Amino acid sequence: MWYITGDSRLPAAILPKIRNPANQVYLSVISVWEIIVKHQIGKLAIPKPPETYLLLQRQLHGIESLPLDEMSVIPLVKLPMLHRDPFDRMLLCQAVQQNLTLVSVDPAVRGYSGHVAIVP
Repeated sequence: MWYITGDSRLPAAILPKIRNPANQVYLSVISVWEIIVKHQIGKLAIPKPPETYLLLQRQLHGIESLPLDEMSVIPLVKLPMLHRDPFDRMLLCQAVQQNLTLVSVDPAVRGYSGHVAIVP
């Protein structure tokens, strides 16, 4: 969301990586779910209904959809409880299963190694 809205909280170091055509950028269905939930409870304002806005913005920015499958949930069994946010925990599992890097500014995910890039 920070990228598509131009939010200043997105670290400048991330922008070239997102914009680099050699890098594949994904929006996980897990994040779509979280955005819809936050929008419904009034914690996230977006200019259009999420079901149309997210698809349109993802397409406009060349971001691929990343579905959630059963094999991406399985690593949750062995994931240490270093972070309690269920959405972030599932994103971590998905990154592990899909061999992707999860980019985050959340210091609570620092304890997970391998597939996490923490950006200050």
